[in-house]
Amino acid sequence: MRNLTLKQLRYFEALAQHSHFGRAANACAISQPALSVQIRELEDSLGTKLFERGARKARLTSFGEEFALRVRLILRSVDELGELALASRDRLVGRLRIGIIPTIAPYLLPAIIGDMSRLNAGIDLQIRETLTPQLLDELIEGRLDAAIVALPISEPSMTEVTLFEENFVLVRPDRDDGKPVPNREALREMKLLLLEEGHCFRNQALSFCNIQSSRPREILDASSLATLVQMVGSGMGVTLIPEMAIAVETRSAPVSIARFSAPQPSRTIGMIWRKTSPLAKQLTEISEVVKQSAAALNQKN
Repeated sequence: MRNLTLKQLRYFEALAQHSHFGRAANACAISQPALSVQIRELEDSLGTKLFERGARKARLTSFGEEFALRVRLILRSVDELGELALASRDRLVGRLRIGIIPTIAPYLLPAIIGDMSRLNAGIDLQIRETLTPQLLDELIEGRLDAAIVALPISEPSMTEVTLFEENFVLVRPDRDDGKPVPNREALREMKLLLLEEGHCFRNQALSFCNIQSSRPREILDASSLATLVQMVGSGMGVTLIPEMAIAVETRSAPVSIARFSAPQPSRTIGMIWRKTSPLAKQLTEISEVVKQSAAALNQKN
């Protein structure tokens, strides 16, 4: 068997992840024929097929699935060698891959990017916005260095650092401005608009209202807080949003904001990374920068 190359392993990992030659080639910034050649040479070196090729999808063979597990461990170890070199420097420079959930990203990212760039001129921030389960998978696999999520995650392999606490507010049509704020029992009887399944913010809102997630819904759920607020402005119901989103999401919608009496619904936002990461010291310092950015943003709001 000829020596396998890291390039081939990274191309294999991209195709295993995307299950499509075109999308994998785009992710690797190469042409589809070039990717196909590398995968074919890898299979020739191994003497067996890694993918079952279909018209629209490339599926891993049974051997390919086992091979993928080993490849992810190898690539993660290689990436950590680079992180070890970065960790030996006084200041963090080079690539830093941070994930962030969608109910935080639009509001906190501008402040984070600006503050981190000023403090670390040599840093190359790469941002990934997606749901918590996907971020956690990518962290474990070494495709992300850290993530900003709602805590707790309760994953033994992760370090969790609290960044800030944030209350939720009630968004209702502007015609309801000044009306008494409903308690959680009254809220259960209202048309409560929620984010679609998979968002942790949805589960937090359901928990506050003591609503079972399996309860049939009368209204379609939304994919973003922006859509929820616009639906409220159209008179379709009410919703909850985090305080951080108020300024951005309510400026162009005919809605009013009301705050609940204590105890207010809230969430804890934190930053997580692998306990084995060589960048742990630098990530701890970065978490302090994010904490300060969030505090400054909350003062403005």
